[in-house]
Amino acid sequence: MGDIYDSTTYQPRKSVGYLLSRVRIEMLTALDRELEADRRLAPLELSAAQFIIIANLAAAEGPVSASDLCKGISYDAGAMTRMLDRLESKDLIRRNRSAHDRRLMHLELTEEGRGAYPRMREISLTVANRFLRGFTKSEARQLEGLLSRMLENAQGLPARATA
Repeated sequence: MGDIYDSTTYQPRKSVGYLLSRVRIEMLTALDRELEADRRLAPLELSAAQFIIIANLAAAEGPVSASDLCKGISYDAGAMTRMLDRLESKDLIRRNRSAHDRRLMHLELTEEGRGAYPRMREISLTVANRFLRGFTKSEARQLEGLLSRMLENAQGLPARATA
């Protein structure tokens, strides 16, 4: 297969990378607005970025470190530390020192964090469905598959055969 773009037809503002970036920005902005407007969650002053961290901790199977989160969501260590400080001050997460390595801190949701997560997830689901309005379920699954293939390409994994 040949390249998708070439120097004569490539238009950066119409490219996949640009469009993905714009969709991500718009989705996070919409999620910020919805979290701020929610009666139950508004007092916590949560952001979409904080939701991403909480969602990652909620889905984790085992201990998670700040370094693990940084790798998974492309945050630098300084930004992650500040974000974790804010979440900890809101009593949504807790840091626990590793029993095996005193330098390592494991992160977990507090009872308050576990309690807030289902509503945050529901709001996120609503935003995602709004962005997929007009898509069929089949088209949404296809889009997920295409984006997954792009991630595989980014990670240097062999391309999967498509139907």
